[in-house]
Amino acid sequence: MSDSWLPPLVLLADFGGDWATYERVVYGWFKQDFLASLPSWPGKRVGVKRIPLSEGKEATYWHFISEGKVEEERIIDLRRCERIRWPRPTMDAFVERRPLADDPIVWWRTKRGSEWRYVLALPDFSYLVVVADRGDYVLPWTQYPIDRPHQREKYRKEFTEYWAAQKG
Repeated sequence: MSDSWLPPLVLLADFGGDWATYERVVYGWFKQDFLASLPSWPGKRVGVKRIPLSEGKEATYWHFISEGKVEEERIIDLRRCERIRWPRPTMDAFVERRPLADDPIVWWRTKRGSEWRYVLALPDFSYLVVVADRGDYVLPWTQYPIDRPHQREKYRKEFTEYWAAQKG
């Protein structure tokens, strides 16, 4: 299945390379999709990780557009920025799941530390969205493209092992 159901990428080049304008547009898409309204989730409410605020913007936003383990040391990733419009429709696709052959995404649950997370991926594992399960609510956690074949294979293996264990 192609990813033609996803919105077009938001490219820095489309803003003449002007980072300030581009970043305002990227944040505008985040606000529209996760602050002005929230996606739905089966049986749970959806929240946004707001703290720590940085430059007046929510932690979820920074996790969507940058990478790194420590909040203060996150590095902007243009490939993540370009896909800022993809997390919401990916989450919507999870809610609207169809029979596996027609589904635009694959998904599984995994434990990260003490927390369960949903991983929503394109079927070729080239892109994923991570959603933290906090019991009675979920938090969109991060999103990113996956370029390296060994990383795609790692996620394919997690997916396969999860569903094999469910069949049990």
